[in-house]
Formats: sequence, structure tokens, C-alpha cells
Amino acid sequence: MALPFFETPKEIDNRYRADAEIILYSGDAKGFIATIPDKTVSLVVTSPPYNLGKEYENRVSIGRYLDMQAQTLAELYRILRPDGSLCWQVGNFVEDGEVYPLDTLYYPIFKKLNFYLRNRIVWYFGHGLHASKRFSGRYETLLWFTKSSQYTFNLDDVRVPAKYPGKRHFKGPRKGELSGNPLGKNPSDVWEFLTEEWETALWDIPNVKSNHPEKTEHPCQYPIALIERCVLALTNEGDWVFDPYMGVGTSLLAGLMHQRRVMGSEKEAAYVAIARERIESFFRGTLKYRPLGKPVYVPTGREKVSQMPEEWKAAAQNRLLEQEESYE
Repeated sequence: MALPFFETPKEIDNRYRADAEIILYSGDAKGFIATIPDKTVSLVVTSPPYNLGKEYENRVSIGRYLDMQAQTLAELYRILRPDGSLCWQVGNFVEDGEVYPLDTLYYPIFKKLNFYLRNRIVWYFGHGLHASKRFSGRYETLLWFTKSSQYTFNLDDVRVPAKYPGKRHFKGPRKGELSGNPLGKNPSDVWEFLTEEWETALWDIPNVKSNHPEKTEHPCQYPIALIERCVLALTNEGDWVFDPYMGVGTSLLAGLMHQRRVMGSEKEAAYVAIARERIESFFRGTLKYRPLGKPVYVPTGREKVSQMPEEWKAAAQNRLLEQEESYE
């Protein structure tokens, strides 16, 4: 992998400096954010703790959790540039079997801080936690907010191939002229990443499980590809990309791959060490990475694991007969 930004790896700082290029802060996000000057960051992109009681979380009431995050969001608003964006990727909080959609619970907080919601993006993944008393969850949401009505949006950098590039206007003053854009079309707000076409309703990006090339010991790691489009569309080369809950450095890697300056904070020292190693492996050209746009594997039906087990065939046949009888 070529080095796209730095000719040689630069120093990784452990505190904020205006002339730094990579910052890894080991400690509480609030303490680090307080050291960042106003209107510095072009993109804040993160997946905050979900208050699920993970080993790196102290579970509190949902109200207390949101109050704590509101304080952090106020500081993130302060450090964002006027043309900056914030991407907040969340799932659900579940208590006693009841689902609380965190994106809807967060929305009033963002509005009170005068953020503008531009898109509510769905990240779909085909595998995840299996539920037994409700349908299995297979998506999370990414809320894209801007600080003002004047914001960076590099549409041409993220256009997707048009399904019908030869389509022409069929009436009016432009009748007979091509109706599309030679660079492709604007992705929808519900995305699916494919090699041939990104825009097909969902962001179908595999979540990082045991067989994913990017997998580390972090239990809730998201893939680099999820962040890359945000970086490309919402920032320019040399801009600051900041992840206040950086985990193992995924957002920082997405920024470095596209010539951005990056910084992140993380209270778990073990994850900071992993993030540092991943960044160093990126510069060595040895980073394990699932490329943006790589198609999700679809079984051919010839694989043994994709075939109906003999033990299940009788049960499946009986179920089919019962359904047929119920229609008669």
C-alpha cells in the first residue's frame, strides 16, 4: 500500500498541537476536547458508547447517559469549524427486552445545540447478534449533522455509477441531451457498497467479526469503509478529522488513507496501543484492510455450509406441507 499523504511516517503526538498531523490521546474524551481551540475540526466522526454495559462502559440510566453525552456534544459543537460536519453512528439501547432507538433519542439534543441534520444514513450488515424474542437487528444509523448552512460537501468525490448512463431528456428544451452526470449520480441516504454500484438502497458493509481482516480485540469495532465516504465527502485534504471515542483507530485510518490530518481520544490504554500499531502498519504497507467497494460475498450454493443439512430436510418438508394445507 503506497503512502498517500506522508512520504515517510510522521510523529504520532499524544496531545493537541496546531502543527501536528496525527494525535492519539490516551484518556477521557472531555479532557482532550477541552484542549482543542474553537473552530478547529472539519469532521467529527465517531460511534459513542451505547450504554450497553460493555467492559469499557459504566452502565447508567438512559436519561443520565444522554445528559452526559449532551455535555460532550456541546464541546464538539465548539471545536467544529463553521463549515464542519459531525457524523454520529449509533445502534440501539436495549433494556428488559425493550428497544430504545438511540438516533431518535439523540436528535433533540442536536437540535438544542443548533446542529442541522442533513441525512440519516442506514448501515446494513448481513450478520450480527441473533435475537430469539424479536427480529434480529441488522442495521445501525449514522446521523450526519452540519454546524451551519454553509458546509463542505464534495459530491463529485463520492458519486456512484449511473444505472442508465445513456438516459436522455425526452421533452423540453433539452430534449435528446444526456440527462445524467458523466461522473455518476448522487448516492442515496441509504447505501449499499458494491464494486459496480454503491447506490442500491443500503450501506451493505460487513461488520467486523472474527473472520474480518480488520478484526482486533475491540468488541464493537466498525469497518474503515464505513468512514471513508464521510471523509471524502465532508472534508478536504489537510483538514482535521477527529474521533472522540476512537477505539482502535478506525476513523483515523480512514482519514489518513485520504490525506487528512487526524486525531482521536480513547480512555482504554490497550485500544490506544492497538490504534498506534494499526497506524504504523498502514505506513509500513502491512495494514489488514477490506477495501472500499469490495463486494459482499454471496454463496454460490455449492459450499457445504450454504446447503441444507440432512438433519433439517425432514423438518423443512413438514413445515412446507403444513403451509400448503393451511392454504386449502
